[in-house]
Amino acid sequence: MTSLLPISTALCLPAADITALIHGRIIAAMPRIFIRPGQKFALYPVDALAIPIPIDKYYCSNFLPVAQSIIKKSQIQAYAQCEFSQIIDDNQSLEKVSRLTIWTQEALDKILYKQQHIFLSYLRVYKLYQPYELSLKIESNKLGKYIGLPNSLTASNTIPVLPDNIFNTRKRQLEKLESPAHPELENLLDALSPLAIKNPAAKQFQENIHLFLGWSNQKQAKHFDSDLVWINKIAEVGNSSDGNEFERLTRKSFIKLGFSCSNTNSNANLDPEKLGGAGGLDFYCEYPYPVVGECKATKTEKVPDGVAAQLIKLGYKHLQKHFDSCVKIILAAGELTKHAILTAQNNHMNVITPETLEKLVELQSHYQGCVNLLELKQCLQQEPFGLADDKVNSYIRKIEQDIKLRSHLVELVKYYLQNSNLESTGVEALHGAYFGSQPPRQLNIKEMHEILIELSSSLTGYLGRIKGADWKSDKFYFLRDLPS
Repeated sequence: MTSLLPISTALCLPAADITALIHGRIIAAMPRIFIRPGQKFALYPVDALAIPIPIDKYYCSNFLPVAQSIIKKSQIQAYAQCEFSQIIDDNQSLEKVSRLTIWTQEALDKILYKQQHIFLSYLRVYKLYQPYELSLKIESNKLGKYIGLPNSLTASNTIPVLPDNIFNTRKRQLEKLESPAHPELENLLDALSPLAIKNPAAKQFQENIHLFLGWSNQKQAKHFDSDLVWINKIAEVGNSSDGNEFERLTRKSFIKLGFSCSNTNSNANLDPEKLGGAGGLDFYCEYPYPVVGECKATKTEKVPDGVAAQLIKLGYKHLQKHFDSCVKIILAAGELTKHAILTAQNNHMNVITPETLEKLVELQSHYQGCVNLLELKQCLQQEPFGLADDKVNSYIRKIEQDIKLRSHLVELVKYYLQNSNLESTGVEALHGAYFGSQPPRQLNIKEMHEILIELSSSLTGYLGRIKGADWKSDKFYFLRDLPS
């Protein structure tokens, strides 16, 4: 699709509907006019609903917390092209439409009763790189209709919110009113929605389910991970004089990586809001294995031997004999003195820079679960000790290579099925095609099968699997891309 120059009209829709379209939660809108396929227009948010009923009666429970939290802004964030339009003029279909969208059956019933029909337009949505500020007073009778823009909008983003395969699958489901493929997961979303507003773990779990259901894609997950705001400050703060903030970001980093601590003692914990203070450890993890560490946020001066000595002193003070079994880490931006390096080496301490920590946590943010904490433990427990950036960066490169291999396999399945005009295929056919696909590294057929199983698990959902009588008769099919 080429750049659109210019866009001179906008479709007025409820602000929550536009948010759902931009995030890939829905692919359809309910305009008050029939929109022809091929028409292109901006999406302008309006603080109103199609019918005057309470918001909790209008939106389904798994979307309601999002709708209630939206603050309408007078700006255009996306444009759309209509791919298909249909008219619904009987209430027999409304239950299924409700289950495949964000609107309650009650709201759809009332809209149908009021208008005698519902226009359902399937929209391919493209998010703008920069919001287009536009403050207009929109009368309520303009909701669901076009308005002219004072100045034509230049839209150059040619990447849709949802990739072709996801959009086409969901378009078919809505067109044919197919039942949701995973109703249990959608019910789970109902329970997660109110928790996800304030609980980061629930929010991440919610995003993972959205990915699996095809309501968003991996690129969206990267872009909308709010944790990236603080993750991308780790190196900057680590190279400043703000020791407290560096300690706080370090604790958040280890939580992001998957570590936890049940200890409520402020002298030895992982809570970003309960820092250890002058006499406490900078961070302490209990699970899945004990990790203890000291932070030094400075680049303008050398890191003295006292930093390593402080970790030993406070470690024995607060953890007693358990200190010996801990993985020991010093996070420091500055250059270590000769004596500091020797003390770290002799006490099996890993000295890591903020830049390396940021790189590791950012990778975890982009590919949830890619950092295997047991593999990380092996990395940190092996020599050399002291300056440990090289061995940690070597582990990061291994993760990146593993992701590249898995991305290659997902792409192989996708294009093999497209070129063969098949719905699914077995590991033997894929293994044969693998050798001619310029693979990142060689795999035997059993190794390939194990990775295909991993990629088709319900927690990853890049591929689907039809289980056979034995492993060689398993069939695999494509679900969503894994960008490397």
